[in-house]
Amino acid sequence: MGKLIYSAITSLDGYIADEHGEFDWAAPDDEVHAYVNDRERGIGTYLYGRRMYEVMRVWETFGDDEDITRDYAGIWRAADKVVYSTTLPEATTTRTRLERRFDADHVRKLTDGGDISVGGAHLAAQAFRAGLVDECHLYLNPVVVGGGTRALPDDARLQLDLMDLHRFGNGVVHLGYRVRR
Repeated sequence: MGKLIYSAITSLDGYIADEHGEFDWAAPDDEVHAYVNDRERGIGTYLYGRRMYEVMRVWETFGDDEDITRDYAGIWRAADKVVYSTTLPEATTTRTRLERRFDADHVRKLTDGGDISVGGAHLAAQAFRAGLVDECHLYLNPVVVGGGTRALPDDARLQLDLMDLHRFGNGVVHLGYRVRR
C-alpha cells in the first residue's frame, strides 16, 4: 500500500506564495532540485487543484535544456495526474484526468497502486482534513514573505515524527515528517 505525501516549498513563515500570489523566491537551485527529483521518483500519481495544475503543466513541454530539469520533466511526465476542479474546462496534458470533486474514498483506493503526491495548499487541506496525509515534506526557504497562501491549513492538528532533516548550501532546509496515527 502506498502513501499520500504532501510536499511544499515554503517561506520560513510558512507560505507557498506571497500575498500577491508570487513564488519566485521558491525556485530551487540545482542542489535542491536534484534532491527533490530523488524524492519524487517513487510517485505514481500527482493530485492537483486547478491552480497547482496550471503551474505544473509547464513540465509537459519544458525541461529538456539541463540535466536536472530534464530529469524532473521525465519524472512528471511518467506519472499519472488527477486534477480536481469545477472550473477547468479540460486537462491538457497526457496521463491526466479531470475530476469535479475531491473524493476521499477514491483517493484512499488510489494509494493501493503506490505513492501519491498531493500538490497545492487548498487540495492538501482537504486531504489533511480527511486524514489521508501520511507524510509531509517541507522545503523551508530562508525568506519571510509576511502573508499569502499558507502551506498548511489553519485547522490542521497533527502529531508528527521527524523522518528526515537535510540542509542545503543555499540555506534551504528539508523537513520530512511522518503523520503519527
